[in-house]
Amino acid sequence: MADEHTTAPPVLSLRGVTASLGARRVLRGIDLTVGRGEVVALLGANGSGKSTTVRTAVGQVAASGGETELFGTPLRRFRQWWRVGYVPQRSTAAAGVPATVREVVSAGRLARRRLRPLGRGDRAAVHRALELVGLADRAGDSVSALSGGQHQRVLIARALAGDPELLVMDEPLAGVDLLSQSVLADALRAQVARGVSVLLVLHELGPLAPLIDRTVVLHDGRVERVEGTAHLHDQACHPHGDPAAEPTRTGLLT
Repeated sequence: MADEHTTAPPVLSLRGVTASLGARRVLRGIDLTVGRGEVVALLGANGSGKSTTVRTAVGQVAASGGETELFGTPLRRFRQWWRVGYVPQRSTAAAGVPATVREVVSAGRLARRRLRPLGRGDRAAVHRALELVGLADRAGDSVSALSGGQHQRVLIARALAGDPELLVMDEPLAGVDLLSQSVLADALRAQVARGVSVLLVLHELGPLAPLIDRTVVLHDGRVERVEGTAHLHDQACHPHGDPAAEPTRTGLLT
């Protein structure tokens, strides 16, 4: 019998996707797939289109051309948003609204509940997500009392609370302290172990390097190259290799 992962459609597929922000064209024909259980990192310099790519993939930025599919369904017809967990680029977890950590993370269950009150299973899912990011003991605290790294952990817990099949994360490690980076890497490892697919925007691989199956390097709104696990292993083990021997590597993660 054929393997389910080879016969099922990709969880995310972008084909020839173009997009603009205002009058500026940002994406110039992006081709990208994320398979079931696969972890893909988007790399590239500032302005290369990484964040716009993931925002277009989840419908926050309207594509001007090309095709985007989630779980084999065109984005314009996709309604099963509980299957997708999205972590935006770093911001304050409550966006200025007074709320506890538990309340913010509970919002991750809303797509599944369709505005119905949270039940016992929902509350258990919220608690599990908080445990995964090491904030179960802060559940009743105001998010305004948290550090920047803890804010990021709350946003990730909110995405995890929905038990998504696809996690889309925009620079989850940016500006985050080393302890929070380690906690987030452990939380992501637990998701990957249960078959969750992941698309990450990263400036550097850091502690997530062992989890990544493939990197897609963007330049000027296009895919410049795709690199697999052999290169990632070399990069993780020898992050400061001979720049003369590998002149293309030094600028990737800035």
